[in-house]
Amino acid sequence: MTRFDNDDADVVVVVGSGAGGGTLANDLCQAGVKVVVLEAGPHLTGPDYHNDEWPAFNQMAWTDMRTTSGSFRVARDFPHLPAWTVKAVGGTSTHWAGACPRLKDYEFKTRTTYGDVDGASLLDWPVTLQEMEPYYDNAEIRMGVTHRHGRPPLPANNNYKVLANGAQKVGYQQYATGPYATNATPYDGRPATNQDGFNFQGDKTGAKWSTLVAELPKAEKTGNLDLRADCHVAQISHDRAGKADGVLYFEGGVLKRQAARVVCVAGGAIETARLLLLSGSPQFPDGLANSSGQVGRNYMRHLTGSSYARFEQPVHMYRGETMAGIVADEAGLRTERGFVGGYYMETLSLGPAFLAAFADPGAWGPGFTEILDGYENTAGLWIVGEDMPQSTNRVTLNTDVKDQHGLPVPNLHFDDHPNDVAMRTYAHEHTAELYRSVGAVGVTATPPYPATHNMGTTRMSAKPEDGVLNAYGRAHDVPNLFVSDGSVFTTGAAANPTLTIVALAVRQAEHIIEQLRLGAL
Repeated sequence: MTRFDNDDADVVVVVGSGAGGGTLANDLCQAGVKVVVLEAGPHLTGPDYHNDEWPAFNQMAWTDMRTTSGSFRVARDFPHLPAWTVKAVGGTSTHWAGACPRLKDYEFKTRTTYGDVDGASLLDWPVTLQEMEPYYDNAEIRMGVTHRHGRPPLPANNNYKVLANGAQKVGYQQYATGPYATNATPYDGRPATNQDGFNFQGDKTGAKWSTLVAELPKAEKTGNLDLRADCHVAQISHDRAGKADGVLYFEGGVLKRQAARVVCVAGGAIETARLLLLSGSPQFPDGLANSSGQVGRNYMRHLTGSSYARFEQPVHMYRGETMAGIVADEAGLRTERGFVGGYYMETLSLGPAFLAAFADPGAWGPGFTEILDGYENTAGLWIVGEDMPQSTNRVTLNTDVKDQHGLPVPNLHFDDHPNDVAMRTYAHEHTAELYRSVGAVGVTATPPYPATHNMGTTRMSAKPEDGVLNAYGRAHDVPNLFVSDGSVFTTGAAANPTLTIVALAVRQAEHIIEQLRLGAL
């Protein structure tokens, strides 16, 4: 394993190794750039994973102390776990289910398209779909996305067959077993899926794309990657000119410093915002790169609701991939439904333990036990819809509560926008209709649970006063500071964010490489 000197000021430091950070690191390494990746969690691999929900969760999840506020139900049900993300090499790309829809053209320009939505801080992205298309192509090809570029589809499991039959019954036309970044046949040195039904617990075989199995090993082979696990970054330092010059991080309880030519933060929407806020100084009194006051604001999490339907006969939804089906008919913009934006319906299988935890947290009695008793006869889907950015939905520092390093923990404040509530209500009604059309005897609408799609908090903007970053994820205030994860999203769109995070990371890497070549960084 390559190791660069901590005083080597010629390296690019990448904080976080997930979909954005791991992809960026690989592309920089391939171009001959020396990269130090600092990952807060351990280096787990396939043999380490537990195919058992709670042990796997405790092994992988980011469970460091966090606090919550606001009216969203998660603050009551899971007050210290607002997000279900991973603290390990590969980040949440080792936990994601693999769905890969692209953002639609209008979703890059929602302020122009939707107009003034009361209470929403809508803003057009500083990049368009037309500009992003070649990077989407790159991302889909490297990830081996099914239904794209000649890649074969995943087979239809029972959960998908119920979904597809219901979709056909109610008149939907856009349903398929993908696009997903899980191999139906071997690709890029990764095997075909063995349909083992475990995905959120880490993919033991490597059939699903993640930076752990696809990007970081390639980066390591170049000799330009210094990957350091169990290294929690606490602060980004800067010089008198206001340029980032290194990071302070904890390793084994010891505070160390890594010098840097460029710093790229990819810790996810909560930790990225927290790190910038923790990196304040007399020159940046409100936090690094925060002259706009936008760091931490405009947090988005998608609708994050589910529907679980019980039938008279077994479905065995847990057989096959956790997610292997999408209905896209409701993803378009049709304001006659009573809301702006749209949503996808995606097959989702939870094991008995997680279904018990998330179906209706805190519930008890016959109605709750009916859900668990009907497990084998259950089909399930997830509602992934655009939620409105609001400046008041934000990450701040809770100085009253400290983590294991003595640092203020992040507090996540979130209130649903009325548009979110209207969309979720409509979606639950129509998913129930879909399932009842094929004989469901009962449908449970689950409330939102800890978010796996965490977006915003350092949004890109054309004008510095409107956001934190420019169109390449480069800080308006700090010329050699970049953000490389879902924090950059200007608005949330309906699509699962990972494909777009990867595409943006590819584009960002291209930009950084060119700027390094020109001597501008």
